[in-house]
Formats: sequence, C-alpha cells, structure tokens
Amino acid sequence: MDRAGLTERLADLAVAVGANVQPGQIVSIGADHGQHELARAIAKSAYEHGARFVDVMYFDAYVKRARIEHAPADTLSFVPPWYSQRMLGLGEARAARISLSGPTTTGLLDDLDSDRAGRDQLPFIKEILTLIADRSTNWTVVPCPTEGWAGLVHPDLAPEEALHRLWDEVAHVCRLDEPDPAAAWSERADALGAAASRLNERRFDAVHFEGPGTDLTIGLLPSSSFHAARDETVDGVVHLANLPTEEVYATPDPERADGHVRSTKPLVLADGTIIRGLEVRFAGGRAAEIDAEQGAGVMRGRAAFDEGAGRLGEVALVDREGRVGRLGTVFYDTLLDENAASHIALGDGLDENLTESDRARRNRSSIHIDFMIGGDDVSVTGITRDGDRVPILRGGDWQI
Repeated sequence: MDRAGLTERLADLAVAVGANVQPGQIVSIGADHGQHELARAIAKSAYEHGARFVDVMYFDAYVKRARIEHAPADTLSFVPPWYSQRMLGLGEARAARISLSGPTTTGLLDDLDSDRAGRDQLPFIKEILTLIADRSTNWTVVPCPTEGWAGLVHPDLAPEEALHRLWDEVAHVCRLDEPDPAAAWSERADALGAAASRLNERRFDAVHFEGPGTDLTIGLLPSSSFHAARDETVDGVVHLANLPTEEVYATPDPERADGHVRSTKPLVLADGTIIRGLEVRFAGGRAAEIDAEQGAGVMRGRAAFDEGAGRLGEVALVDREGRVGRLGTVFYDTLLDENAASHIALGDGLDENLTESDRARRNRSSIHIDFMIGGDDVSVTGITRDGDRVPILRGGDWQI
C-alpha cells in the first residue's frame, strides 16, 4: 500500500477504533508542525464519522526553544490560563481527543541550560490528567511517521528509504497490514485483558524488577489492579487510549518504591529532548537520585516540578509477544517504546478500580513521564501479601 493509502488507513483507525469518535462530537487533534498530513486525514475521517467540529492545535518546538533561551527564568513554568480552560472545556463538551506522537525535532534544546529546559512542560498540559481521571473524553494517541523521525530511527538509510521503512513498521505495529485492523485490535485487547485478569487473581502486594543495573521493588495499593487496552468514558464510550497498545498496567503505592533502576531504552520527551542511560534510585517511594548519560538535568527538573513528580504513578508490564517488541527497533518515541518493554512512570497515578481510600492515597502530580525499564534480561516477580515470590515475566515471557 502506498503512503497515501496508509495515511488514510491510520487516520480511520485512530477515529473509529482508537478514539471511537461518536456522531455529533467535537474532535480535538494535537499535532506538531510537520505532522499536518496525518492531522488533515484524521480531520477528514472524523467528519466522515459524523463529527460536529474538528479543532487542530499545532505545537512548534522552535518557539519553545526561543522561550527557554530568552524568557525570564521565573516565567518558564507559566502556562496561560486559557490553555487550561480549553482543555477542561473539552471535558465539559464530552469531546474526543486524538494526539499524534513521534518526534519531529530532536536535540533542538540540547545546547540550552537543562535546569531552564526542565521547567517548561509544554506541549504537555496538566489538565489532560484531569480529563483522564474524570473519564470525560474518549481519546487515543497514534504514531505519525515523518522524515525527521525516520532519520533518527534509521540513520544509516537515505531519507526516503528511512521514511518508507518507518511507515512499514508503524503499519505493522498498528495492524494496518491486517485485512480488518479493527477486528485484529479487538482480538489483541481480549488477550491483554486476559493477562491482566491472571495477574489480578494473585492480588500481589508488590512487584520486583531485577536485571542489569536494576533491583527495584514497587509496592501496590490494597485495591490496585492491572488494566489493559480498553478504556471507557463516564458516558460508556469504549476506546483504546494508545494505538498500538501491548501493556498491562496498575497504580502503585507512591510511598513504596525502593531500590535502583536503569532505563533500557532512550526516553524522548514531548518537546524532543532525549534522555539516555537514565538511572534512578528510589527510597521510600521517592526518586532520591537521578542521573543519566544525557539529559539528567532536565529529568531532575521534571521530577522536582511538584510534590508528586518524584514518585511513581504507574507500573506497566509488557511481554515480548507484542508486535513492537518483536521488531527490535528503538523508536525514540514513548508511545511505541513503552509497548516494547515494561515501564514505570513518574508523576500522576490512575484511579481505575481503586477504592475511595486508595484514590486518596494514589500519587498526584502535574506530570506523567513513562520510561522503559524492562527487557528479556529483566525478570519481574510478584510478591504476595504473605511474602511469597511468584515469577511473572522471565525472558519476556508470561509465567502466569
């Protein structure tokens, strides 16, 4: 299939399966400059599916660079109130949200002061976390191949060949190469849901990650349960928040993370900043030390953004049967790389299936940053409330 056909097919998947846009809904599309072709295709598909209005909001990393370089330091964390109002307005309107992932600029901020860069979270807006917690919008994130991203993933190929390869890989992991991608995703969502159910039957108190540079135990809340693939709004609209999705995830106890961990894949923040070789030591649930081969200052700044930014809000398990991991490609994009390896997230947690008392205890923050810590050489063990140790993942394979 040519690129135009894949773009149209991916747009339809995002609208009909990912966000599951309903007739009469407002649809918000978040994209970077350079992602306009897919954004336009999604807008067209959304209108074809009965959208009342499609609103596209573009982010420009070069404008962010100018701000970090020249704006007064005490203004770098400021976000105009209408950004927040706009996001909350989407929830009030019960809108659909579709975001495009994939770095369009990388290294753009590398020569700037990392402490200054760590204060500006844009394009991330903290009210997104409110919408997720309130389940007021049906939403999804999908990858958008671009020439700049392709060059980062496949630097040894000519630009056009690299872009062609990246499109082929995105089509494969999004199951666009299936006769019926919607049916293929329904089948995969069922399998992930079954894995989550098997984990929940054990009622683990904690999970232990152990591998090269990693020895980390993460406690779970009493009512924490693993969730996968399908989400549902308060109005009953079922959607897939990530396309692709290969993870099962739970909300940890923010006061029980102890040990050290080393990332197994690079992390690329929403503004294109690359964090390599990230190492974090946790004590009493808090990130006590953060180091990295590249980007340590930025991560320290994000982890100090507010009281909960240095604690965990998510722990996610990924086996090697998913299509992303089997490719063996480092995508430099969290949407894809987090679906190739188990991961944890600093910042805001999730309310799903938590009791009222545990909802009050789960971590709250204005950030949510996933980073990958899993792999075939990282074992994951469940610890029961009686202290028994149960293998969960070995060599990337489920043991339960």
